[in-house]
Amino acid sequence: MRTSEGGITEIVSGINKRVSFRIDCSPQVIPDPGEYLLAHDPGNSDSVLPVPLFRVGTSSQATLQSTYQIPSGWGPGSTLNLRGPLGTGFQIPTDTRHLALAALGGSFARLLPLVNPALENGADIALFIPAAQLSASPYQFAPLPAAIETHPLSALPESLKWADTLALDVPLDEMPTLRQILALDPHENPPCLAQALIITPMPCGAIAECGVCAVPAPKGFKLACKDGPVFDLKRLRW
Repeated sequence: MRTSEGGITEIVSGINKRVSFRIDCSPQVIPDPGEYLLAHDPGNSDSVLPVPLFRVGTSSQATLQSTYQIPSGWGPGSTLNLRGPLGTGFQIPTDTRHLALAALGGSFARLLPLVNPALENGADIALFIPAAQLSASPYQFAPLPAAIETHPLSALPESLKWADTLALDVPLDEMPTLRQILALDPHENPPCLAQALIITPMPCGAIAECGVCAVPAPKGFKLACKDGPVFDLKRLRW
């Protein structure tokens, strides 16, 4: 298990209205899309539990963002204890030619690190987000490459036959609505490869198997912190 230190060098605003930041650390520590780090500031009394951090955005510089509010004392100059990368990230086939990205929660930023590798492999990319985000001020969100088409989430069902691969960002409590959003019948799976990043608290980071991040599976449950947080939808019960 890799542990190291990293220093926050810059606060980056404007990615889905959430605070993001850049860390000076070893390149081997930076998580791949969908993987995560656990970060803890031992000098900050507000940072009792480690904070999961995901890579976000399309910048060549690794930008990290928490799924929840970061401790108030974190800022440039803060030194963090880091553990990871942890978990299983996205596995996008290199022969994908039509990649659909869809965010059901408040942030599509965790899907954006998939963009540049897909473009380099010659894929066309479509991003599906809630209609309210499409009409929001562009200054509230990260700039998107011109090659990405953006659509309302309601247009996703008719695009499933177009897509070779579907990458989703789904809060765990939104999973019961996923089948309706995709316009699928009970027990029907998408016609393409579909992987979902499940957003849920992961306080133990696969050490204690505390069960807080349990995700329903056909037989019992899987743990997002260890078995995920990215899952093939066919291996989940939804």
